[in-house]
Amino acid sequence: MGDRKHSLEEFYIPNYILLPDSNPEDVSHVPSCPVLVFINSKSGGQLGGELLKTYRSLLNENQVFDLGEDTPDKVLHKIYVNLEKLKCRQDNFATEIYKRLRVIVAGGDGTAGWLLGVISDLKLSYPPPVATVPLGTGNNLPFSFGWGKRNPGTDHQSVKSFLNQVLIAKEVKIDSWHILMRMKSPKEGCCDPIAPLDLPHSLHAFHRVSKTDSENKEGYHTFRGGFWNYFSMGMDAQVSYAFHSERKLHPEKFKNQLVNQSTYAKLVCTQGWFCAPLFHPPSRNIGQLARVKVMKKQGHWDDLHIPPSVRSIVCLNLPSFSGGLNPWGTPNKRKTQYRDLTAPFVDDGLLEVVGFRDAWHGLVLYAPKGHGMRLAQAHGIRFEFNKGAADHTFMRIDGEPWKQPLPVDDDTVVIEISHLGQVNMLATKDSRSKSVSDPMTPRSQDDSSEEEYSEDWEEKRKFGAADTFKIPFEVDIATLS
Repeated sequence: MGDRKHSLEEFYIPNYILLPDSNPEDVSHVPSCPVLVFINSKSGGQLGGELLKTYRSLLNENQVFDLGEDTPDKVLHKIYVNLEKLKCRQDNFATEIYKRLRVIVAGGDGTAGWLLGVISDLKLSYPPPVATVPLGTGNNLPFSFGWGKRNPGTDHQSVKSFLNQVLIAKEVKIDSWHILMRMKSPKEGCCDPIAPLDLPHSLHAFHRVSKTDSENKEGYHTFRGGFWNYFSMGMDAQVSYAFHSERKLHPEKFKNQLVNQSTYAKLVCTQGWFCAPLFHPPSRNIGQLARVKVMKKQGHWDDLHIPPSVRSIVCLNLPSFSGGLNPWGTPNKRKTQYRDLTAPFVDDGLLEVVGFRDAWHGLVLYAPKGHGMRLAQAHGIRFEFNKGAADHTFMRIDGEPWKQPLPVDDDTVVIEISHLGQVNMLATKDSRSKSVSDPMTPRSQDDSSEEEYSEDWEEKRKFGAADTFKIPFEVDIATLS
């Protein structure tokens, strides 16, 4: 019992650090891994709420926060202001807490991105690294860094085991990306996302650009935000939007992972993602919706050719998309030599840009060495929307989709993504993310397959793919209507 209590002391933060108006405490033991825990109690069905209770029973309940009640920006601002005051008073304990602090966030990828955005905005001298508990549908961020993608146990032993993993996890840096979206103020209607979903939290973190911001332009609506895993646009985001909208309107239907997957599979079919050429007009194709430019060299933009059949484009930072698949893969030596394509690294300042034709195309990701249509690697990407091409499009950032209106009389609608620095993550020994500073990471693979996979071959490879593409084995296709 004493050993277990001592192990929990390594994560414990006393009240005088957390509550600015509390009385000073006489503390003798400096925890080696003090943690702040943020839990989205609405994630994972009932699991979020159960996890919240367990963490509060094991740690100081004041260091465990329910994101449904406490927003991370207010919490972290309050705690760090207090730490700075205590440091100025020569409080050595507070100084060590400041240096050693780690953050645990339990929820979906959007929740994790929300925390990363807040930490980035604080611009701390010692920004705390983040460990992610997989409670969402895709769980790409946890999977990328070895934390798994299945909903975790919520009992005392499971939580203690996770805390011990956080204690020994290594700190890694990953690129963060800035996204700017600008369009003219429409004569009728508005530019706000179409209900029932709002903008992702990572865009809300910056809010709409103020009049004093250098990016603001008179007569335009400008939005800013950031992401750490991916930005996607097109059919994959449309399916995700349909799923999340249904879940928001009818939360009682989404109580466990199997039901969620079955619902997702039904929407994949009913939205026409498996039969995109039949159900969706050419205007839905990315190349007809927008002109796409990439920055391969700093300050120099080049047009990027988008094949006419591409209905979904994904800009990747991490090697995990739609439930743990890697659309980029590792290019072989020939691709490295002739197309200047490298393996994906999380800290190289490059996005991997991948295209998909339809869900059948996505199934190829489950094949050995399978990958999407590699379009480019770039330091930035810019979408210039064609006037009147569509009155809306679907977008997704780190698992959070939205339906974005496009003013039909505007020929200046722009989305621009650029590198914004780096953030700190925590990774286990099973991390799939690779760093440019790691000499053990391969730059290419000896892959004898030099041709892109054909559509006929893809349609025959009916693997169980990830959420955006798959029909779960448990689902009877005949019942999907």
